Amino acid sequence: MKLNYYLVALLFLFSLGMSAQESVGPTSTGMLQGPTYVPSLAEQMRNGSFVPAEDNSNDKGHPKRRLGNRVVPGKGTPETFVDPKVALQENTELRRNRAPLLTFETTTSAATPSDPTGAVGPNHYVAAWNTSFRIFDKSGNPLTNAASLATLFPGNAIGDPIVFYDAAADRFVITEFDSSPNGFNVAVCQGPDPVNDGWYIYTTGFGTGSFPDYTKFSVWADTYMVTANIGSSNRVFAIERNEMLNGDPSQFVALPLPGLVTSGFYSPQAFHTTGASLAPDGTPAPIVYLQDDAWAGVSDDHLKIWNATIDWVTPSNSSMSSAQIIDASDNLTDFISVFDGGSFSNLDQPGGPDIDAMQATIMNQAQYRRFGTHNSVVFNFVVDVVPAAGQGANEKAGIRWYELRQTADGQPWTIFQEGTYTSPTGNKDAFAGSMAMNANGDIGMGYTTVSDTEMIAIQYTGRLAGDPLDVMTIAEDLIGQSVANNTNLRYADYTHLTVDPSDNTFWHVSEYFNPNRRDIVGHFQLTPPGPDDIGVTAITAPVDGGTYTSNEDITVTISNFGSNDITNPDVQYTIDAGAPVIEAYSGTITAGTSETFTFATQADLSSNGTFEIEAKTNLTGDTNTNNDATMITVTGTLGVNDVPVSDAKLIVTTLPNNQFDISMKTGFDQIMSISVYNSLGQVVAFNNLQKDGDGYNYHLDMSYAAAGVYLVKMGDERTGTFQTSKIIVK
Repeated sequence: MKLNYYLVALLFLFSLGMSAQESVGPTSTGMLQGPTYVPSLAEQMRNGSFVPAEDNSNDKGHPKRRLGNRVVPGKGTPETFVDPKVALQENTELRRNRAPLLTFETTTSAATPSDPTGAVGPNHYVAAWNTSFRIFDKSGNPLTNAASLATLFPGNAIGDPIVFYDAAADRFVITEFDSSPNGFNVAVCQGPDPVNDGWYIYTTGFGTGSFPDYTKFSVWADTYMVTANIGSSNRVFAIERNEMLNGDPSQFVALPLPGLVTSGFYSPQAFHTTGASLAPDGTPAPIVYLQDDAWAGVSDDHLKIWNATIDWVTPSNSSMSSAQIIDASDNLTDFISVFDGGSFSNLDQPGGPDIDAMQATIMNQAQYRRFGTHNSVVFNFVVDVVPAAGQGANEKAGIRWYELRQTADGQPWTIFQEGTYTSPTGNKDAFAGSMAMNANGDIGMGYTTVSDTEMIAIQYTGRLAGDPLDVMTIAEDLIGQSVANNTNLRYADYTHLTVDPSDNTFWHVSEYFNPNRRDIVGHFQLTPPGPDDIGVTAITAPVDGGTYTSNEDITVTISNFGSNDITNPDVQYTIDAGAPVIEAYSGTITAGTSETFTFATQADLSSNGTFEIEAKTNLTGDTNTNNDATMITVTGTLGVNDVPVSDAKLIVTTLPNNQFDISMKTGFDQIMSISVYNSLGQVVAFNNLQKDGDGYNYHLDMSYAAAGVYLVKMGDERTGTFQTSKIIVK
């Protein structure tokens, strides 16, 4: 019995030790400095204390994204890995959405990079970049001049701002990091109007140790959560939200992330509440980060989620849990988040240095929303979807994104859907994503594309709540196209998409070049299908690069996006915006399906030039005409190795008195030229020929020419397609 009691005691002590390892306490607690009061921007503009934005076009910015990514060569997911989520996305039929509702630039003189951030509220859009900010109405009109961050933080405009809208409080918050001491500063608007209401200002009041690189903020219950890239100390911070909203002294808590593995640079994200429904006070705040098996100390690809329990009555009782691990056993698909061995020089552009893909980063923000039956969070990070191409060769960036769900507060998170998004047009990289879910459950995502032939462009995509899981279903649409290349490898550092609390639309801000570095906002809406909604989603014939005739089939795919079956709809095509060919599809296209249709009237493309072909549906009462039409550009070829000229035989028959009959049988039926060259390469005879029957015939009289060897060339001058033969003049 004594032995049994002894074993029980040992087991009890062991269980206490295990419990102690399950969570850790704060590394520090204390008070923020402040608050101080700063008058409204309107008042500052009236009294002359407003600090205008500085010209920072030559500013290289602070050393964000420092501590380069360290990986173990040869370790991790093999380069032969094929991400099955890529094929799923690429085989998804995309639904065209309406064009952006609005685009506007927020700054035209930015540092390198510009650190674009912004948030939308009921009546305003607040944009910030590097060391400045500006407030706009929701038509994109500026309501203030561009302001230095020193307007809010007197004497301090060190930079790297983050803007967020606290929907539950109807307040805007603007932050920046600080270096005296290392920490961060927070400005909380005193009311819902960021132009006419004053601001409560809080400064660090404590040291974060290392410089708080890449600081990110989130709204959670009674807390604002803060993450940063601060080296080996890997701490996150909580600050007292309710007191800051009231302009009262605010406490802070610093907590480590137990079991975190990094590759040097790292950027976890605390879940940010999107919408006015907050988790109850005291609900643990989740923090998420990826773990790549190419990093030392990581055995398999997975996600880690920690929970920070903050006790504002007794802050020293606050704790950080051990991490929940989501891996292959939870249906997580492997990923390769490493580019170029961890280098920050990654993605090709048409000119200039390779661009930082922003690897090892949960992109801003991990956006959380509460529903009646569950809680959801969406987030993303960049992955290499063509790793076998090798470093710096033909790597292709895609966006791995997740929606995690939990059935109730405090329950484990599970993967509801997981996707890998690639740009559907051209061989472009897709990266720098930012995503959010609106109150309908629709997901919007803004992102950047670039390739060795296409300059940086800002795009958006998305999916509706009822769409097939694991894929974006909205076709890529353009917010802004660069007209110049990035002259620096650093790009944006982060981007920012937020949900409009008024109408569930999306606002995305990012960086492009027009021609200098600028920030652009795109406001877009995901349109659900109506009852009667069809469109042409593809033109499958003719294909580009063929040798065309006067009788080419035009074949299209007609998709029914709506909820009603559609019978006998009219479809049309045009060539180079010419007269439309209109025919009726005979039959019924069931809701949610697609059908193939070939027009009875063929197209004459025999000139084999370049043609712009548009096909569209003409449905009376179509509820969304934005997705009716598809256009392609095709170019016919008659290259050296193409039928019919190159396969035709040039026949030369020598007759008496230096006479020659020259003929060519071919399917080509345009104007053919014939040229005769002497040994010096000079043209001694030339003529254009019309087709005669099944070929071209020409009688060449060389009785006037000097004796020697001549070259006869017959073919198509436009495409440079010829057949040649030698003749001898005696």
